[in-house]
Amino acid sequence: MIIDHPLLGPRDAAEFVYKGDASLIDRPDGMAEGVEDAFHDYAYLRTNPAGEHQELWYHEQGDRSWLVVTRNTLTHEIIKVELARDVARARGRSR
Repeated sequence: MIIDHPLLGPRDAAEFVYKGDASLIDRPDGMAEGVEDAFHDYAYLRTNPAGEHQELWYHEQGDRSWLVVTRNTLTHEIIKVELARDVARARGRSR
């Protein structure tokens, strides 16, 4: 599988490490009131979608960047690749 890195161009998937669902970007604020339920859901509840899905990938054997790869889990077709920091900022995260 080839991942088209937004900064470095096409790279073999062997250079990357799959880190899970991209919803991990939406980590709850640990200092908020009543965050226990939100952290439980964040840590333990996962979906197993068939079709288009956003995943986190880490470029371990390259520039060590984090990517959000939108991929079809049925066909393995990669639809879109974005820097995780850009996705996090678009979702309202400042860090």
